[in-house]
Amino acid sequence: MSLSASPVGALGGQQRILNFAIKDKNALYASFMPFIRNGGLFIPTTKHYQLGDEIFLLLQLMEETDRIPVAGKVIWITPPGAEGNRAVGVGVQFSDQDKGVARRKIEEYLAGALNAERSTHTM
Repeated sequence: MSLSASPVGALGGQQRILNFAIKDKNALYASFMPFIRNGGLFIPTTKHYQLGDEIFLLLQLMEETDRIPVAGKVIWITPPGAEGNRAVGVGVQFSDQDKGVARRKIEEYLAGALNAERSTHTM
């Protein structure tokens, strides 16, 4: 699987900037959370986050050089030792500020695969 997440720093309070790159379609499918309002992504990370923490993602999809800036908040946490050997990380819900840009871009890459019955990092 081809994913990488790296923190950039804090903007003060609980808002954080996170670089997140997804390099292949299978990794994108496993990370995408289409069942969340506005969409979202599961981000494998061992950094400690709390539910409600605000995240600013700099999202790089596939081989694109431009990053998509996405504001969001932590709505899902998979802790170490979770049932079913699930990846440790957080689910980030995209905010209304994004106006659906990130979700549409992800859905374009996943066209035809969104109704698959494969497991993901969350459901």
